[in-house]
Amino acid sequence: MKRWLVICVLFICSLGIVMYGVNASDRAFFMPEELGGVKIVIDPGHGGLDGGASAGEVVERDITLSISHELRKRLEKKGATVIMTRTKEGDALAEHAPKETFGTTRERKMADLKLRETIAVDENPDMFISVHVNSIPQDKWRGAQVFYHPEGDPNGEFLAKSIQESFRGNLKNTDRVAMAIKGVYLLKKVPMPAVLVETGFISNPEERALLTDPAYHGKVADAILEGITDYHTSEEK
Repeated sequence: MKRWLVICVLFICSLGIVMYGVNASDRAFFMPEELGGVKIVIDPGHGGLDGGASAGEVVERDITLSISHELRKRLEKKGATVIMTRTKEGDALAEHAPKETFGTTRERKMADLKLRETIAVDENPDMFISVHVNSIPQDKWRGAQVFYHPEGDPNGEFLAKSIQESFRGNLKNTDRVAMAIKGVYLLKKVPMPAVLVETGFISNPEERALLTDPAYHGKVADAILEGITDYHTSEEK
């Protein structure tokens, strides 16, 4: 009787070890998700009548939305809760306040910015990421760059530098550094670590070709994700 009892105990223990081994192959079984419990607001720049920068048929509004969706998917896989100020082609107003009307385009753009601010304040996320595309008259300039407000949440600087470093290491197409900037409304107004990510220059022919490639959108999203993850897990902030 004792012999059979020992055999049964050994069998149960062996079965438990096998089951643990199978489950342990799934990283989430024994380790928490890297961004579990983190809430992030992603703000795809422009939208609707406000297309942002453009070059021919290539429009900033479409690029920022695509990159933002790619980033959202990756963040959620890491366990983050993601709120997007817009998820469609239109601006934030079209999605959240479709019945609102305005006398001028300028009035609508200002109301749209204020709505994005309200979303960020109400959601109270751990960080705010505004995704944009750069453009200047000269076509020689290129490279992704991240901006933060010098008078905003001090961790905005650390977040910007973390994402910029990821751009430098992963995209390998920029030697730019994260920069403080005062003239961006949302960076000034939202009360949490906030950055504006200029993902490249639509005015540069080579970079414009990349920015219209969905596969490249995924690479940009991967780089932003790595920067966010490094920032979140850093002990320096």
